[in-house]
Amino acid sequence: MESQKPMAPKPAVAAAVKKEEKISNIRGIKNAFFVIIACAIAAVCIFLFGMGYSGNFEGGDPATGHPLNLAGTVYKGGFIVPILMTLLLTVIVLSVERWIALSSAAGKGNTSKFVADIKADLAANKIDAAMQRCKQQKGSVASVVYNTLVRYKEMDANTTLSKEQKLTTLRNEVEEATALEMPSLSQNLPILATLTTLGTLVGLLGTVMGMIKSFQALASSGSPDSTELSTGISEALVNTAFGIATGAFAVIFYNFYTNKIDNLSYAIDEIGFSIVATFAATHK
Repeated sequence: MESQKPMAPKPAVAAAVKKEEKISNIRGIKNAFFVIIACAIAAVCIFLFGMGYSGNFEGGDPATGHPLNLAGTVYKGGFIVPILMTLLLTVIVLSVERWIALSSAAGKGNTSKFVADIKADLAANKIDAAMQRCKQQKGSVASVVYNTLVRYKEMDANTTLSKEQKLTTLRNEVEEATALEMPSLSQNLPILATLTTLGTLVGLLGTVMGMIKSFQALASSGSPDSTELSTGISEALVNTAFGIATGAFAVIFYNFYTNKIDNLSYAIDEIGFSIVATFAATHK
């Protein structure tokens, strides 16, 4: 019995393989857990060996000495300070990471110009030129457009499906390609959104703990312990400042990057509509 020869891939399969070509290269951190751990280690080291340095206090004793500078004052904020520093460093690192990721997602050139050029190519029925432009542009928008144009050419050569079926296929392709790109764009943003509230709440916790120490010093018998009183006030104010800074930075960066993602989504929607409309206008 003769062995069967492997069947050659069908045109549809070959087209599917070609369609999977990846032209978007979004750089970013996949697992933010390691970022948080690294920021925690850095925060503890800064707190203990930087702010807790003996030269920052009178008598060289961080436990009982009065702080001589801002670093010593921050050290007096207590154990909540390294926690807040971890949150603040995490916000900064993830914000830089999202800047790099979204910059790569936007592609090499101006997105608005790219959309206008693709629409001009579509109007002139230069599909191959538009696909080549996508390879040069790279990024998420170019990736969605490229995959949709591959499907466009498949539908153009298809003689069995009706026009409405072809249009539905193109619309589905735009939605599918967009859905594959969006998780990479919004990755780590939920963590920033969480830190907008968490930083403020942890700072408030440190503030309350500092005020409790201050009132304990005032309630002591005889004259109030000035050292304990100042320590409590320092802890309250330092933690308040760190909590506000963490929440403020997180809110600013989260809204900024959400707006950038929305702009990319609008560009994808606009050019996807143009591709479908062009196919509808040029095919019977």
